[in-house]
Amino acid sequence: MSAGGLKKMLASAVVVGVTEARARIFGQILNPTGQRSPHKILRKKLIGDKVAEWYPYDIKNDDPHVMAREEEERLSKLESLKRRGKGPPKKGQGRRAAKRN
Repeated sequence: MSAGGLKKMLASAVVVGVTEARARIFGQILNPTGQRSPHKILRKKLIGDKVAEWYPYDIKNDDPHVMAREEEERLSKLESLKRRGKGPPKKGQGRRAAKRN
């Protein structure tokens, strides 16, 4: 009876040894308890640079003249809207404030 038990114990030790060696060789992480681990997510390659390559470089963000012209256009449009009475309301005079009164 003890010979069978010894055989099983030896076989399980060999399996554990082979598993550990395989993990060391292939750079895997051993998880004999089966607990959740973030290793699978952390092992993935980062994709931020790849996503950034999809979008072309926007040169207008670097040019202060272009940004100033856009800001000037925005302010002139806002001024014309205010003259027609279509601009944004003053602080505290919006729809939600009108509902309370």
